[in-house]
Amino acid sequence: MKKLSTDPYKGVRDFYPEDMRIQNWIFERMRMAVESYGYTEYSASLLEPSDLYRAKSGEEIVSEQTYTFTDRGDREVTLRPEMTPTVARMVAGKKRELPFPLRWYSIPNLFRYENPQKGRLREHYQLNVDLFGLNGIEADAEIIAVASNVMSVFGATAQDFSVLINSRNILTDIYNTLEIPEDKRYTLAKIIDKKEKISPELYTSSLRELIGDSADTLVELLNTNKKLIEFIGEDNASVKNLISLIEMLESRGITNVVFTPTLMRGFDYYTDMVFEIIDTNRENKRSLFGGGRFDSLTALFNDETVPAVGFGMGDVTIRDFLETHKLLPQLMSTTDVVIGAENEDALLNATLIAKHLRTLGVRVVEYGIVQNNGKLYAFAEKSNVRFVMNITKVHLETHMYILKFTYTDQGGEKEFSNTINEGAEHIAEYIKNARQQ
Repeated sequence: MKKLSTDPYKGVRDFYPEDMRIQNWIFERMRMAVESYGYTEYSASLLEPSDLYRAKSGEEIVSEQTYTFTDRGDREVTLRPEMTPTVARMVAGKKRELPFPLRWYSIPNLFRYENPQKGRLREHYQLNVDLFGLNGIEADAEIIAVASNVMSVFGATAQDFSVLINSRNILTDIYNTLEIPEDKRYTLAKIIDKKEKISPELYTSSLRELIGDSADTLVELLNTNKKLIEFIGEDNASVKNLISLIEMLESRGITNVVFTPTLMRGFDYYTDMVFEIIDTNRENKRSLFGGGRFDSLTALFNDETVPAVGFGMGDVTIRDFLETHKLLPQLMSTTDVVIGAENEDALLNATLIAKHLRTLGVRVVEYGIVQNNGKLYAFAEKSNVRFVMNITKVHLETHMYILKFTYTDQGGEKEFSNTINEGAEHIAEYIKNARQQ
């Protein structure tokens, strides 16, 4: 019989304990950053009716880029490829009951059938942050400030990343001035979105083929911010809004903002401001995540729209960023101490002190009888546990307990005496203090 492979399914990951420590650390900081702005967590099933994505993104996306199947009740369902349609459904479903403005976030598992590559897998987790019910640029500024704060909580400085920003309304005003037909604008946006991925010659020729003589003017405008502003006028309402937004961000201390008129993002549903966070490091110069304003998405479910702005940060790209910038700390196991025993007589004592330590909030692994001290320390080191205790005959006679550091560069050893109860209290206090260092 052919043996099964130990590899995971293509494009997904296994999370061994050391990977889970990093993943949990990333999630903890995501939560810390967004909750400091008053955002609260929600969740939903990873299964949605396929029509939700068909209505939002089209048949091509559903049939080619999602995991879609028919269940036993003959219903077509899809493993969610993104969270925004789900949260829009939830908001539309209870619009009358919810306390607007809503500040919500989630860290869902998402699935998309595509070619796995650096920074992009078939399965990932994503921090989704959304603000519903506020229509002005104040909301846009807040959501970008939250995104910037997430980066700061990870230890990134303003020099480590840039905030690219654009206004879809400015582009619409340019299209109107150039008299570009409505039915060509979607295709036009897709070509502009590919600007950095194709040659300048192909970029320009594709535009000329689509919009003729207007292509050269459009290319020049999109390459020169000053000319673009002059072309549609500084008194243009969309230009004023964008300038005010950038000034508002600067007043919040966010000075790494770059107006980028070729930034498209999600032309399927973004309605005005869009932004992306870009890694400035040459080794990883790429888009990390982004978002924008999507005021019309709840209209998929009823005739009422709800102003909304948000972003999504994937765990794969942010981990690449953290590794590139050497911002990942050495993370210890959640277990605090491994306790072993020299023999059967010491084993009961080890079990009792482990029990007392647990009641005091210390996380303990009972190793059992230690045949070889080297194996005990090797177990603790491979498990990334900081402390080791080995209860011996001497400890039983003297009522003395020795807590040793697994890693010698973190310290040596500490003696604790007295009874099991008092000794456990002293050990627990010492370990809890060590956690904070």
